[in-house]
Amino acid sequence: MPVALKDAYLFSNLDEEQLIRVQAMAQETLLEDGQTLFHAGDEAKRFFLVTDGKMKLSRLALNGNEKVIEVISSGFTFAEALMFADRPRYPVRASAIGNTLVMGFDSEAFKALLRESVDTCFRLMADMSLRLRHLIKEIDDLTLQTATGRVAGFLFGEYVYKGETRGVFELDMPKGVLASRLSVKPETFSRILHNFIDQGLVMVQGARVEILDAEGLREHAESAGICGQTVSPKGE
Repeated sequence: MPVALKDAYLFSNLDEEQLIRVQAMAQETLLEDGQTLFHAGDEAKRFFLVTDGKMKLSRLALNGNEKVIEVISSGFTFAEALMFADRPRYPVRASAIGNTLVMGFDSEAFKALLRESVDTCFRLMADMSLRLRHLIKEIDDLTLQTATGRVAGFLFGEYVYKGETRGVFELDMPKGVLASRLSVKPETFSRILHNFIDQGLVMVQGARVEILDAEGLREHAESAGICGQTVSPKGE
């Protein structure tokens, strides 16, 4: 079901009158799979909330290859930090993964509301701080980890946060998008998965992944230098 406006982190501290004002400034857009919401370089007059589906934020290299910067899931906002720039332009392209519903909010109107809500200002700063930490972690992963370590770390993370009792979960994005998100070529990603299958670490059928040896995956991630940290096992 689509996420309600009041359930989104950024808006959760607003009172009813403020929520009505935010709703009034919102513009709902339904995107089909692969449809672009905005391109890199477009004027950034709005920020967005994904209410149903997923959005892919990406950039194109000079050789035409796409690098997925982030995948935004239902219930999360994106492009909100740009409202504080003098002449904001989107630095990435945003396109839908599957049919996706987003709500766009006028940045100038929302800034006026921010001046009235200290709690929402702090929530916005906390959100941007968390994203900065994620970006720093990603830089560490790209510079300190091998491709095998990044894939192992991702699978182990999904096992920790999404795996059921039997360690089964579904990949919630196409494998090509996931490979780009991990800065791995699609053919390399497939080869690593096949290696993990051959080693008895995982079983993969389409988007369905079953973790057979979580400890083995964790060892692969740690031996590859996952940010110089220890990966916590499930339940810790």
